Amino acid sequence: MDDETAPQKGTVTQRAIERIKAMIGEGLLEPGQRLPTERDLAAQLGISRSSMREAIRALTVLGVLEARHGSGIYVTRLEAGDLLETFGVVADLSRGPRLVELLEVRRILESTATALAAARISEDQLAEVERHLAAMNATDDPEEIIAHDLAFHRVIAVAAGNETMAAILEGLSSRTFRARVWRGYQEEGAFARTRREHAAIHRALAAHDPEAARAAAAAHVGEVEEWMRAQLGP
Repeated sequence: MDDETAPQKGTVTQRAIERIKAMIGEGLLEPGQRLPTERDLAAQLGISRSSMREAIRALTVLGVLEARHGSGIYVTRLEAGDLLETFGVVADLSRGPRLVELLEVRRILESTATALAAARISEDQLAEVERHLAAMNATDDPEEIIAHDLAFHRVIAVAAGNETMAAILEGLSSRTFRARVWRGYQEEGAFARTRREHAAIHRALAAHDPEAARAAAAAHVGEVEEWMRAQLGP
């Protein structure tokens, strides 16, 4: 009984996806390496070419593989930012309680990243954080604030020195959702409060105090989380 007819869990295409991922995980296929031809790989894994084609297409969408015109299919660099791009789609499309769940995750990761950044941030990165903070304080235009808010937190995530965590946080930092929050804050006259929260994060980073940075970041995202819960109502 071959792989096409064996009573295994999942579709043939899904099994093909898992087999290719296993080959990458085991080092049989390295980042940047060209895959065998579709025909050869299908024969090697004992599946049809159509199922292999679907598996390759799915892994290309996920950023694991890339098609180079006239050259073939290659394993990508497998960098966290490329593989976690779909997080942004989830954050943009989530509504209601699911969005609150994402904020809970962000609160945990943001506070950890900010604590790490407090210990590791360079003077240049700290100056960049301060620049975005000053720009946020200098305007009441939500679009400008959103841009500098995103950049403020992005610099901190990079300064934490963990590319995977930074990529996840980037995905969770939906511009669409931030726009909704900042416009809501503007209507409620809450700009002053959130500016104080950003200033507290900056002070903790400048003092290289991880625990103060963790607390400041957790309080900041926690405020957003509570605001979102209030928007949803009882």
